[in-house]
Amino acid sequence: MCWLMKTILFLCTENSARSQIAEAVVNGLFGDKYQAFSAGTNPGSVDPRAIEALEKFGLPTDNLVSKSVDTFIGRQFDYTVTLCDKAQQECLLYDFGGERMAWHFEDPKTRAVKLPFETTLKELNERFIMFKLVKEKQPSALSISPLSLFKCLADETRLLMAALISAEIELCVCELTAALELSQPKISRHLAQMRDCGLLASRREGQWVYYQINPALPDWVSVMVKNTQQQMATDIEPLNARLNAMASRPERKALCAAC
Repeated sequence: MCWLMKTILFLCTENSARSQIAEAVVNGLFGDKYQAFSAGTNPGSVDPRAIEALEKFGLPTDNLVSKSVDTFIGRQFDYTVTLCDKAQQECLLYDFGGERMAWHFEDPKTRAVKLPFETTLKELNERFIMFKLVKEKQPSALSISPLSLFKCLADETRLLMAALISAEIELCVCELTAALELSQPKISRHLAQMRDCGLLASRREGQWVYYQINPALPDWVSVMVKNTQQQMATDIEPLNARLNAMASRPERKALCAAC
């Protein structure tokens, strides 16, 4: 199928964090099909913590500068996405053509979570993956029955692993071993079961194999896994703490949403 490059304009108030992260994620991970831009209704400067979070995940930041929404007057975009309520109201007077969407994300500068900028980056990446699945309307290559899925997740360890992998986007065996404080053989057996039922996909980077929630899952499974992860935030908090305290944690070259 021939796919024409689609353009997206991300808007927020200051164009300092959320919209900059969204622009970098889309161009860095989905640049074969989408070209992203960002602007603000009251632009300031790019928050260095946003730059740090992007660089941590191997995404380019050289071209990120804060811009006024007026910069794009007269331009046409396939999609215009506001990332905060204030920008949604202020941008009603602007017409960039295409489809308008409102994705509300908390401001990482005031967000009361650990690693707020990294968390926002991961959530924007996940939101765009869902957007991409819907807009491209490609049939899922994977069929998974509710019975096999729920049998797979009936085990507490596998449920925790699924929630943690969903939150972190991808993890390797040694990271899961540290987070759950289980032996490598046990973790590997659970991963094999989750992969066999279709819940997980994997990719190799050097000596490491990274596992992620299978991007080919049907939408109903992807949504269920994401909702489960959010409901289990308290349960996986101590796992995240052990993960963040892990010595010699493998470094990824970049996030890989489609591997």
